[in-house]
Amino acid sequence: MYNWLKDISVDTSLQAYWGNTNPLVALVLAGLVDRETLDTIENNQITIEIQTASWRTIRGRTVAVALCDEAAFWQSDDSANPDTEIIAALKPAMATIPTARMLIASSPYARRGVLWNDYEKHFGQNDSATLVWQADTRTMNPSVPESFIAAAYENDPASAAAEYGAEFRSDVEILFNRDAIKAVTINGRLELPPASNIKYFGHCDPSGGSADSMTLAIGHLEGETCVLDAVRERRPPFSPEDVVSEFCALLKTYGITTVKGDRYGGLWPREQFEKRGVVYAPSERTASELYLEFLPLLNAGQVELLDHRRALSQMMALERRTSRTGRDMISHPPSGHDDLANVIAAALVNAAIEGQRYHPGALEGLDLTPDENFRLARAEYVKGRLHGRSLYWFKLEEHRRVKRGMATTTVKETRNHDYPRFSR
Repeated sequence: MYNWLKDISVDTSLQAYWGNTNPLVALVLAGLVDRETLDTIENNQITIEIQTASWRTIRGRTVAVALCDEAAFWQSDDSANPDTEIIAALKPAMATIPTARMLIASSPYARRGVLWNDYEKHFGQNDSATLVWQADTRTMNPSVPESFIAAAYENDPASAAAEYGAEFRSDVEILFNRDAIKAVTINGRLELPPASNIKYFGHCDPSGGSADSMTLAIGHLEGETCVLDAVRERRPPFSPEDVVSEFCALLKTYGITTVKGDRYGGLWPREQFEKRGVVYAPSERTASELYLEFLPLLNAGQVELLDHRRALSQMMALERRTSRTGRDMISHPPSGHDDLANVIAAALVNAAIEGQRYHPGALEGLDLTPDENFRLARAEYVKGRLHGRSLYWFKLEEHRRVKRGMATTTVKETRNHDYPRFSR
């Protein structure tokens, strides 16, 4: 039946041997089926059932055989339904049947999760109680045309090697370290109220209301730290205009009159937000760029995150892929979501950049234009006197100017300026 599967790990740790007769095959061949539905075959002793992969629904059953299909695409330990917990829930359910058998079957994907762990630990180990075999699609199913597979390799070699060559991908890795996220999460903090003396920044990820969530995050800069103040998510189905009204009301409580967001929907988001007194400004950065700029802030411990379980799970699951052009692409795993992670990273990066746009001059009480402020920061950088958030601001601002083809002050020019030294 599952002859197209390329990589199968068989857990035999519970003395998983049927003997000479497979009782499930005997059940079908003997015509002992009493009842059949779309996802269940039953008789008075055995039920063959298709179940969602969830550790919650498995418990309380007695399981003779478990086939864990496409396990490489199950969520890992960073999710609310991790693959390790599903397997851990299955084993006790099989413990009372000495001949119980577990098969973990999947096309390989990233080098993580139960499939990769079993492969790394048991593949090629003759003395292991777990049998692992690995074979490409043509070996397992010669009816698949060779020309079809060749075309897939030509289009995307890395993807085809996993899908049809049974090779784990080396170009996919987790972006954020789980411990780093936990270290900057404030336990029990669900939201912070607005304060009159703080400048807040918002980022929205619009949606049409039928497929993806529509999300909003608000944050601010506090000293060296980017603080997440509020997060909102509306899951589909919903009325987009109603959600825009709700988000605008929240933005105004934090004194935000301009919110950034992606370029989804063309002019629609701008028109809807502006009807309600909020300017919608398309982001200058892609989602991948925002994630990559957020990464050093997170790793340096310069952020404070809310204790929002769904948002944290999305952040922990983000994947970093290397494209054929060598660029890093950041996105959610297959069948996953990053609507919350996206707006959180964007809001805090915006706070880090916009909150410091006039930071160097402001520390000295100087009223400078953006260009003058940049020249001041450049001069301090050359003298080795730029540190902390000012250094971070300068690096991002310099990158932004180069990317946009804007003139930047050269090192030689900055040495001719005599700006005052500032403390941060």
